[in-house]
Parts: sequence; C-alpha cells; structure tokens
Amino acid sequence: MASSGAAPQRYTVHRYLGLVDEGILRPDDPVELLEGLIVAEPPANPPHASATRRISEALRAAVGERAVICVQQPFLAGRYSLPEPDVAVVPGQLEDYDTIHPSAALLVVEVADSSLQQDRLTKAPIYAGATVPEYWIVNLAERRVEIYRKPWPKRRRYAATLSASPGETITLASLNNIAVAVDDLLPKPRR
Repeated sequence: MASSGAAPQRYTVHRYLGLVDEGILRPDDPVELLEGLIVAEPPANPPHASATRRISEALRAAVGERAVICVQQPFLAGRYSLPEPDVAVVPGQLEDYDTIHPSAALLVVEVADSSLQQDRLTKAPIYAGATVPEYWIVNLAERRVEIYRKPWPKRRRYAATLSASPGETITLASLNNIAVAVDDLLPKPRR
C-alpha cells in the first residue's frame, strides 16, 4: 500500500506574493518563503529587537549613502525564496526599490536566538545560492558574530567562515574601508 504522506506544496515567489493579492495572507503576516515553503517567523523578544535596531543603526552610520539599509524587508533570493532578513545592505538608492524587491545584496544579517539552526542550515544556503557576498549571523546566545563569505552559488554554501567577538571589528567585504564594531551590534549582556 502506498504512503498517503504527500510532499508539502512548494510555492514560487510569484505564487506566494499572489496569496497576498488574494487575501489569503496579509502583507504583515509574520511569515517568509524559504525554499518554497511558507515558514512562520517567531515574534522578536527584546534582545532580538534590540540587536536588530543596533545593527541597522551601526550599518546606516557606517554605510551612509553608499547603499540602502533594509530592515525586515523582503529579499528576492531566487524562484522559491523570499526571506525577510533582519537587516540587509542592498546596492543603489531608495528609489531603486519603489516597485521591486531587492534581488542583490552586499550584506545580509540575521539575528539568532531561537532561530540559530534555521539561520545556519536553511538561510545560509539560500543566501549563498543568491550570490550574497557576505552573510552574518549575530548569535545572541554566544555573543558573537558568525561571518560567512565567498559564496559558491552552485554548491549553495560559503567557502569561508569567520567569527568575531566583542572588542573586535568587522570590515565589510563588499564595501571598502567600512568597518563596524561587534560591540555596536550586540545588546548589553543580561545582569
């Protein structure tokens, strides 16, 4: 007897966005499309929200007008993925994205507490496959930044992995002479 366990439906980005037009999803629903699956995003706890604010402010100050800083906005990462990274640095100017979602990024940052495994195992391959040159996971539990560089799009992985701790700075691979301090990215430790 054949198994009745059918594989879950795999959505394209086009079909996923159509669910909003049809009223099945609302634009503010806490979900994102990863590898064709609609995945719920957990609500941000205070440390996660704080880290997201800190990262966006630090990158905005460092990058200035050289690129656009997007906070929890859709990033077109291929036919089957439309993640909403916590912070992304995308090329161009604000008006470049008035009618389209960014499909290229200089840097993507995810803040990880409960999402650490998904950020490593699902999102890293998505971003490498989309040729994002640099991906950071701000690991709140270990108070460090995991840095992934040198994407291999066909293999959907990064060739280089580094780590930065408080007291260190990170120089952005795609933007010469721009560095941010790890201390500026992390919320203050709980006492």
